[in-house]
Amino acid sequence: MPFNVMLLSLCQALLVSGNILLIAVSPLIGARLAPDPAWSTAPVATQWLGLMCATIPASLIMARLGRKRGFLLGNLLGLAGVGVAAQALVTEAFALFMLGTWLIGIGIGFGQLYRFAAVEAAPMALRDRAIGLVMGGGVLAAFFGPWLARISREAAVTPFLGSFIGLGVLYLVALLVLLATRLPPAEKTHGDGQPRPLGEILRQPVFMVAVLSALIGYGVMNLAMTATPLAMAGAGHHFDHVATTIQWHVVAMFLPSFFTGHLTARFGAARMITAGCVLLAASGLAAQVEAGVAGFHFALILLGLGWNFTFLPATGLLTETYRPVEKARTQAANEFLVFSTVAVTALLAGPLINQLGWTLLNALLVPLSLIPIVLLGWQRLARRRQDPHISG
Repeated sequence: MPFNVMLLSLCQALLVSGNILLIAVSPLIGARLAPDPAWSTAPVATQWLGLMCATIPASLIMARLGRKRGFLLGNLLGLAGVGVAAQALVTEAFALFMLGTWLIGIGIGFGQLYRFAAVEAAPMALRDRAIGLVMGGGVLAAFFGPWLARISREAAVTPFLGSFIGLGVLYLVALLVLLATRLPPAEKTHGDGQPRPLGEILRQPVFMVAVLSALIGYGVMNLAMTATPLAMAGAGHHFDHVATTIQWHVVAMFLPSFFTGHLTARFGAARMITAGCVLLAASGLAAQVEAGVAGFHFALILLGLGWNFTFLPATGLLTETYRPVEKARTQAANEFLVFSTVAVTALLAGPLINQLGWTLLNALLVPLSLIPIVLLGWQRLARRRQDPHISG
């Protein structure tokens, strides 16, 4: 595997470490600063809103300036957000804290494109493995992120200020790694020629499956994951238990990445996505059984596996839907659709967990998790009507 793909994997690990830290502390900070408990997950929502706002500009900027400069810009914006959030904690300003998480989200939005940069930095035959290796960087984050959340929470006089100092250090290290990374220039990765109309690209059945699978996988996972710290705190569990639950959830999200590419190549993206949807549904069912620490662990592990088996194959499918000259707009459309959904789920997590509770919320996620299977089945039937000899 090319060395630059490994450096991108390290950048992904640093990015996800910061994300885990934010997942563990932002809802608790929101509950502490918000004027109403229903707004406790609003800082998480503004983080995802920032990510959503970055999706289209990030892809277009990288098409013009190249991946490396785009990633450097994203890290600098993330550092600016860390500074704003730290100031908000000192002054106990809820609105300012949401501004900080919004800027951090913009930086994360640029970092979400590491997986596409890996495809460009590796030979075509290694496409799925390169995506898996970069996403597999999250395994390191699964242990480092919760550890950082634990030790930094009370590291300063102001609660949680140490967490954002640690987050700033992560972004600085990523900045240094990026400076050492060599990526192809934009003119070599994005191509020339006349692109098709965007609507024609979006109407492709393969694009629909790719975006819907990623959208459902990420949306269901994010809604349940964002609600978890609040649900566990409401059930009387200690912060260390929350951090450990998130840790094993993230292990389940990223550890399979090292072999998801091999499985996708062998069994096909459709079967992998189907398995992922079943695992997401199983997570919702598991949440009906027990609200103890073990119950949360089991449900969140299934949730992480389901995300991996939907999101990674969907990423590979997406790369089959565009020509090089169409890359920026197609990736931007995909990222916008997926992460706008994630932003909405983050905003809804607080009110839903307060109104419905953990058990009912997860019960409602079960049928949502199965929507991509319905689309895959419908497309398969449509192909069979066109050609009765088609078997898959």
